[in-house]
Amino acid sequence: MAKVLVATDKPFAKVAVDGIRKIVEGAGFELALLEKYTDQADLIKAVADVDAMIVRSDKVTAEVVNAAKKLKVVVRAGAGFDNLDLAACTAKNVVAMNTPGQNSNAVAELAIGMMIYMARNQFTPISGTEIKGKRLGIHAYGNVGKLVASHAKGFGMEIYAFDPFVKKEDIEKDGVKVVNSVEELYAVSDYLSLHIPATDKTKKSINYDLLTKMPKGATLINTARKEVIDEEGMMKALEERTDLKYATDIAADNQAVLAEKFSTRVFATSKKMGAQTSEANVNSGLAAANQIIKFIKNGDRTFQVNK
Repeated sequence: MAKVLVATDKPFAKVAVDGIRKIVEGAGFELALLEKYTDQADLIKAVADVDAMIVRSDKVTAEVVNAAKKLKVVVRAGAGFDNLDLAACTAKNVVAMNTPGQNSNAVAELAIGMMIYMARNQFTPISGTEIKGKRLGIHAYGNVGKLVASHAKGFGMEIYAFDPFVKKEDIEKDGVKVVNSVEELYAVSDYLSLHIPATDKTKKSINYDLLTKMPKGATLINTARKEVIDEEGMMKALEERTDLKYATDIAADNQAVLAEKFSTRVFATSKKMGAQTSEANVNSGLAAANQIIKFIKNGDRTFQVNK
């Protein structure tokens, strides 16, 4: 009997766990839970005899993979998978997967909410602005970016996008204007919604030069990864451009300094909130469980990320 471990230091909602259990045990597999653990050693111990794992933002390091002698597949319940050591998984013939699209609407709604929050000066009694009629740039037109565009249309925003990995005609059919470069996108955007992954190429790519190209009064919204921001460049841009604003779902390493220096021009959630809705919690957990069953029973690798 295959054993599936759900390892979550920030647990799924009970309804999600119940759904995962129904899927896993209904397939004839054993389910084990490791929740609210505080030491990575607990995870390393728990993986010793498991065939499959479901995690959220938990770190699946080389040490974890090496300790899991029977592990065949690990699924990150969510879109981002930089918490998985893909090289270690590949070296041990472990299939790594994510669950793209399951959290997308939650993240997209948060991005829109942060735009309004910043437009209204964090709801302080200071006259703010409206987002209607403003130009919204979407940096990466994947599942989340596409939904941000859809929601923003309802607010009457003018929408632009840059994504070299998506066909121009596929973006334009959504009523979104395609620009030719990332520099052009930032130069045209009153609001910029950031959705790029953290890769060797993108880390610290959102820098002083890009930020200072943005129009007067512009706001950068980051619901992606903090690693893509050049924090020193961000600090310098905010110092020189007193009209710029920054809101993030992933607090910068220097967030306390940013908050002290720039007050309501910067904002960070207390923890990553993009996927923190009951709907996303359930959807991603159930998707992860179903993907594991399909892989173990049928060899389905549809969402494999370490190809």
